[in-house]
Amino acid sequence: MAILTISREYGSGGREIGQAVSSVLGYEYIDKNKILADIGALGKKWEIWGKDLDEHCPTIWEKYDWSFRGFAALLQSHILHYALGDKVVIMGRGGNFLLKDIPYALRVRVTAPIKTRVERIMKRETVDMDTARWLAEKTDKERACLIYSIYGKHWDDPEEYDMVFDTGILTINEITNILKDALLDKERFRTDKTGGILEMRAIAAKVKAEILTDPSFFIPTLEVYYDGKELILRGVIHNAAEHKRIEDAAKKLAEDIPIRCELHYRL
Repeated sequence: MAILTISREYGSGGREIGQAVSSVLGYEYIDKNKILADIGALGKKWEIWGKDLDEHCPTIWEKYDWSFRGFAALLQSHILHYALGDKVVIMGRGGNFLLKDIPYALRVRVTAPIKTRVERIMKRETVDMDTARWLAEKTDKERACLIYSIYGKHWDDPEEYDMVFDTGILTINEITNILKDALLDKERFRTDKTGGILEMRAIAAKVKAEILTDPSFFIPTLEVYYDGKELILRGVIHNAAEHKRIEDAAKKLAEDIPIRCELHYRL
């Protein structure tokens, strides 16, 4: 069982490819609506923040606000949660960065010439040529900025993907068939060991999201990762009492996984 992530330029046909692969292979299709519904289920404020912050280039104030840090952590946690189920198509939101080095994940980028994209957008959205071009350029800019703000990576870097397709050269059906065969081949890399690596990554993301969205904590920076033996928490906090509360919360969330806190006090 494999995982497919698709990053795409607006109007490139990436969404249609993801839906087609999902239909052909019986994979679960995870897109913006699914992820935002999960985040919104946490409460009205998160529902509003999710809609406002997704595919949006955060201002300098937003980037360091509690809501944006929490949103980014929730986004990553939900993506990894769905990835644990295998047989899933994950659309955008940096899934390719989160699943890097997972051997049974196929990370794909879909592009197309601007002329091709404008024509598709005009037809799909029933808008004129100028509006279609504006939508394509604006959406791509917002997506690229959001990804960089969360991951510090450029979404259009071909080195961050296993395959890059241009729908101005290949049809959606041709690409779907290529991906179907590639995913079936990827299934052989799904083992207890590789699945365990993803599971630890997902648990680390859950711990981070739970702590960052807890209003009783104020943590300017926090990273949580698994080093092969234990979960490591690194960040900046205010005092020893807060350190103890965060460590206790992390241990409860991680259950039997050892925890090491490398939290520093802000002077």
